[in-house]
Amino acid sequence: MEALTQKQQNVLGFIEKRLGENSPPSQREIARQFGLARNAVRQFVRYLKKKGYLVDLGGHRGLRLSKEYLYRKKEREGVPIVGRVAAGEPILAEENIEGYVDPGELFGQSKDSFLLRVAGDSMVDEGIMDGDFVVVEPASSIKNGRIGVVMLDDEAAVKRIYVQRNRIALKSANRAAGYRTRYIKGTDRSIRIIGRVTGCLRTI
Repeated sequence: MEALTQKQQNVLGFIEKRLGENSPPSQREIARQFGLARNAVRQFVRYLKKKGYLVDLGGHRGLRLSKEYLYRKKEREGVPIVGRVAAGEPILAEENIEGYVDPGELFGQSKDSFLLRVAGDSMVDEGIMDGDFVVVEPASSIKNGRIGVVMLDDEAAVKRIYVQRNRIALKSANRAAGYRTRYIKGTDRSIRIIGRVTGCLRTI
């Protein structure tokens, strides 16, 4: 589906709210809500229909949400799956989200949780393999020794985290590979704790 401008989103949001109240709005009511001329409202509705968000059943209050939009909306009510994330971007930015999973599959998890795709073998001794998804509960701090996610070296990394007096220790879990614990100065702004790992999912 095509992206909407902010004004188009506002109009769609108003229509969706009214439909949720079982009170489909007329174009006159939409015009009154936003201080628009009727011609401008007709144009907004035409764009929303063309972009696949609305259908018109005809009549004075015939605007309805399209099946495609309702399907997309339902899909996005799940838990977001995040791929590789660049530093400086919000971790849940739309461009980072690869898809969604049914929240029922993550019973007991925080409603703000998300899945992060793991890249690499640095945590295999903890049962976290390359390609797995870790369940992350967003947090800016973490209890010492917990497995968490940090933003480091321009991407998100999964490590066991120890916050010490003047530094943060990031410990891997792969004895065979001999990965060393990495130490970052506590004042180094290049590191940021993203959240706590509360589970792990494997697709195969």
